[in-house]
Amino acid sequence: MSYDEEQTRKSRVVVETPTAKREVVQTEAVRTPDRSGVSAGMVGVLVVVAIALITILVLFWMSNQSTTDPNANLTAQQTQPPTTIVQQPAQQPPVIIQQPAPVTQPAPIIIAPGAPSGGSTMPANQDASVQTAIDKKIADDPTLSQLGITATVMDGKVTLLGVVKTEELKKQVEQAIQRIRGVKAVDNQISVIS
Repeated sequence: MSYDEEQTRKSRVVVETPTAKREVVQTEAVRTPDRSGVSAGMVGVLVVVAIALITILVLFWMSNQSTTDPNANLTAQQTQPPTTIVQQPAQQPPVIIQQPAPVTQPAPIIIAPGAPSGGSTMPANQDASVQTAIDKKIADDPTLSQLGITATVMDGKVTLLGVVKTEELKKQVEQAIQRIRGVKAVDNQISVIS
């Protein structure tokens, strides 16, 4: 058949007028294009298949090219000197001493249960007032507040804990605490690390 296919349709129409009745035959020809071409979906599938084939061919060609000279890798391996592995003895991890954080809250008051209530012991409320005074002194002094020193009061005896860089700072902290009213003794356990 040709590119265009022709179809013919006939129809019969009866026309009625006031004086007569007559029959009319109409013929109509319709031309439709021939659908023997390739659809757009088929073209898309062909393009995808072609790209896949080209990719496979390129990869095959590249893999063949790297294996064409198998002696090249062998000679490169033979020219390299053997690797010597020296095992070092295990090292001890460094000792890290961390300075305690600056005191932002008053240190807890430790009350020993069953302590004798003789004249030599200080009441707990007196220890609390001494503790408050020490905490205030440390917080108000710009040098002492940066050191992170912890002070604990028990029966008027103050125990100092922390880390400083010089012996002078250690003595300065101890002297400042001894001047506070109600402190009977100072146990200075501050470490000096230079």
